[in-house]
Amino acid sequence: MHSITFDFLAQHRHGDAFRDYLRLRKRFFVDALGWDIPHNDEVEMDQYDNPCAHYSLVLAGGRVVGGARIMPTSAAWGRHTYMLRDALRGELVQIPPAVMPEDIASAAVWECTRLVVSDDLDCHRSRSTCLALVVDGLLGIGQAHGARELISLSPLTLVRTLRQAGFPASRRGEPYASEADGRRYAVLSMPVAEPAVAFAAE
Repeated sequence: MHSITFDFLAQHRHGDAFRDYLRLRKRFFVDALGWDIPHNDEVEMDQYDNPCAHYSLVLAGGRVVGGARIMPTSAAWGRHTYMLRDALRGELVQIPPAVMPEDIASAAVWECTRLVVSDDLDCHRSRSTCLALVVDGLLGIGQAHGARELISLSPLTLVRTLRQAGFPASRRGEPYASEADGRRYAVLSMPVAEPAVAFAAE
């Protein structure tokens, strides 16, 4: 199991990895959770998959088993900024504006979205390793671009999971219950430091 990181315009350097990540997103967010987000029969891809985005993916046996997207909160592409800021502005009906405690637009704060770990990883150790590698990749991207903090709209349970893996995540805003999947979400925050989780290839 190993990780790769790249920006949107460099996806071609990694074969089918980006497309496989979009397929994994479709299987989880659309097929499993039932989210009403842009997709076709094969992939899920939205307005935030644009040249402002970077990606941290994990591969095992040549296939993508996990990944996440990240971009600076100073990002702007057309009329879109980043997900949480657009939600704060009332542009995303699925996300209540109140979930974002403040308006942030800073190159020092980066937003992580579309975190997914494949159900094909059916043991706790493999899933934990995959998650840690994804997050390590996100931290590496952030650090390389001068970020000091990562934020994410995530299930509340992710705070505990990340802390157990050694990442100092905390809740930043008030939670809400999603009408789409029934899960409780909140804005999470984590400081950017040296990526600290090193795993041998399996």
